[in-house]
Amino acid sequence: MTNKREPILQPVPILSLKPTQLTVGMREVKEKRKRWREHKAKKRAELLGSHMIPVVMGPGHKHYVIDHHHLSRALHEEGVKNILVTVVADLTMVDPAVFWNVMEARRWVYPYDSKGVRQNYRKLPKTVDQLKDDPFRSLAGELRRIGGFAKDITPFSEFVWADFLRNRLSRRTVEADFDKALEKALTLAKSQDAIYLPGWCGPAAAD
Repeated sequence: MTNKREPILQPVPILSLKPTQLTVGMREVKEKRKRWREHKAKKRAELLGSHMIPVVMGPGHKHYVIDHHHLSRALHEEGVKNILVTVVADLTMVDPAVFWNVMEARRWVYPYDSKGVRQNYRKLPKTVDQLKDDPFRSLAGELRRIGGFAKDITPFSEFVWADFLRNRLSRRTVEADFDKALEKALTLAKSQDAIYLPGWCGPAAAD
């Protein structure tokens, strides 16, 4: 097993990548698609060369995506067929019966649905185009972008924030008026209720 990231120089078909989560924020995917379309062909080629997808090589030499699910989905929807990957760990020798146990122990899988309910690993999508939308993941992503919380190395930190917001805002509010939901989310993010969350940067300390 190796923890050294080793780029695979041969492109890998995007639809051969195996997701390790059930959902993405489709609003974030659409934003990535928009930015992609703004680039000319040369810049797109540079981006594909520099934005390699981190994967774990699993049983059967399948590539399990452990980050950049949104980018992978966006590129697929923009018609990109192949992408470079970088291997974070080689688990090809692991018995398939315990593979997901190892993945969970390393915090490389997040088997929760768009309601925040844990699902069996069999429910994980087979391809990135099967990832479902979670509006609260979009809300959490935008909340981080505007400074509601800091980028953190904690795996799946945006999903942790998504679940925090899910328990305090209705899905109808998020879908009907995203800007209003974001305003409420920012207030919640600065509250003491969120102090335990990764990247919390709370209100400014009083003089």
